[in-house]
Amino acid sequence: MQSETQQLLRQFKAMGDPQRLRLVALCRQGECSVSELTHALGQSQPRISQHVKQLCDAGLLERFRDGQRVYYRLRGKRSSAHRGLLALIPTDDHQFNEDTARLRALRGGDLSGAGDDPVTGDPHYRALQRAILDQTVTAPVGDLLDIGCGRGRILKLLASRANRAIGVDIDSDAREIARAELLLAGLPNCSLRQGDMYRLPFADAEFDTIVLDEILASAEFPVRVLLEAKRLLKPNGRLLALLDIAHTPTTDIQQQLAQWSAAAGLRLAPPRLVPKINPSWLMSVATAVNSATVAA
Repeated sequence: MQSETQQLLRQFKAMGDPQRLRLVALCRQGECSVSELTHALGQSQPRISQHVKQLCDAGLLERFRDGQRVYYRLRGKRSSAHRGLLALIPTDDHQFNEDTARLRALRGGDLSGAGDDPVTGDPHYRALQRAILDQTVTAPVGDLLDIGCGRGRILKLLASRANRAIGVDIDSDAREIARAELLLAGLPNCSLRQGDMYRLPFADAEFDTIVLDEILASAEFPVRVLLEAKRLLKPNGRLLALLDIAHTPTTDIQQQLAQWSAAAGLRLAPPRLVPKINPSWLMSVATAVNSATVAA
């Protein structure tokens, strides 16, 4: 019997337990910690831990650490048989919906002390969002990485257009807010990670689109940030650099960005000021210069 068939049999067996099936259905909504799964299913933590271990062993879930917490999510790379198996899980089951409602209520409660996002209603920021969306018309988002994601504004904006979307930020509170808001927004293809912008925990050439989310101007070594982002770009991928210029001379930041990009071996498109009148943002797209061009 082929290994893929044996794996599928293990997955059928793992999902044959009603509680494990509930856990898979819940993780289909987004990544969850053991404490959240315990709360949603109303069972003991040791029992939930045992169930998720079996689901991980069967290749249905995967485990990852974000700061001090461990999260579980649907396995990222899935075979056609795996995808077909997950597609059999009903979306209108009363028990699954109740579990999701408890998780949403828990995450919503976590947001109660976060306060309103002051940027959301800013007309200049809305103009920036439109400018970012314009970029998705010329090329698909594909696999998205948002470096410096904060509360996940860009992830929320682009997740529905991406295959998968990962946000990285050093602020654990911001990541928790982002994780809660993404679940409440119904965006299950998003993941949040702790990460150092100079050394990110991803493989070479893993992303089609990388957003540098207001991090370059404050970085001690901006060229190193660009080099690390360049490492993660797939062939023909693109970087989208966003810089707040509300209190910075526009010419200065444009010159700096051009110098940093050239030093990192990136080809920088003409920057766009957003909005055109009294701009608050500078947005520019960069692509990797091929090795032949650099050598020349």
